[in-house]
Amino acid sequence: MQIYQTSILLAPDSRQLRFLPEGPVAYGSQGFSWVAIQHAEDIACGSLNIFDWETRSNSNYELPGRPGFAFPTELDDVFVAGIERQIMIVNTRTGEHTVASEEIDQKVENTIINDGIPFSEGIIFGSKDLEFQSKKAGLYFWRQRDWELFHLRDDQICSNGKIIIESGDTRTLLDIDTPTQQIVRYELDCQTGTLSDPEVVVDLSDLDIFPDGMVLTPDGQSAIVAFYNPNPAEYGVARQFSLATGEVQAEWRCPMAPRVTCPLLLNTEAGVKLILTTATEVMESEMFESHPNSGCLFVGDTVFDSVPVDYRFTREQLGI
Repeated sequence: MQIYQTSILLAPDSRQLRFLPEGPVAYGSQGFSWVAIQHAEDIACGSLNIFDWETRSNSNYELPGRPGFAFPTELDDVFVAGIERQIMIVNTRTGEHTVASEEIDQKVENTIINDGIPFSEGIIFGSKDLEFQSKKAGLYFWRQRDWELFHLRDDQICSNGKIIIESGDTRTLLDIDTPTQQIVRYELDCQTGTLSDPEVVVDLSDLDIFPDGMVLTPDGQSAIVAFYNPNPAEYGVARQFSLATGEVQAEWRCPMAPRVTCPLLLNTEAGVKLILTTATEVMESEMFESHPNSGCLFVGDTVFDSVPVDYRFTREQLGI
């Protein structure tokens, strides 16, 4: 197993931006966007952030609620975001927010949208129970061609890492519901908006840390998973697993930041880098003092030559 030591890429000055960073997505030619899902335990709003790789600077845009994801589009200033229980079209230049879908989790209370992934047919995303107890949160497919929303599952607790593999007419979904500590595989039928029965691909239930965000390696054979560790630890980790065998192939370590939330493989002039977000979510002050890098964004090396960029929605698909 290859072990990589990561370094701090961004140390937000604001404790609000350190609380729950997630969802890094490649943006522009050399940069990425990310979301601060929530600015504090008692603040029910968050923000969209854009990090410029060349200048190492971060721009921040307040959002009207807590974002689970925000995906760049072919339009520089326009994002598709999941905020609270709505999918919105967000324009960072004008500050305009347009609702595209608001049918999420209508039959339950105390859930919000969490992680998602865009692909050529739309967006797969899930939600989470804010108390992390009940199997009531949804898993959804938002189809971009007609903006129809399909309710795939209604028994998630904290729906997190997602991968879509497109091969011909087949759409394979790899998915993590964090408390299960498993990566499961489904076949997705985009015409009917239905899933096959789940198949466990990687079982992590013997660990005392929890899988969160996830990204596919460029060869399509492995997944890199970020792990949220609620306990004190010398470092937080992201690990690369073979999808065929479950073998751990590599590990990236974030010093003094145990709560790693999401990975991104980013093309840069210095090669493909792994970006990792970490969090201070519900971390007591004593623990933060001994883990002062918590809430920072980290960067590590990889062996990859290049990585495909996530799908970008067009102006026509967005109706603007």
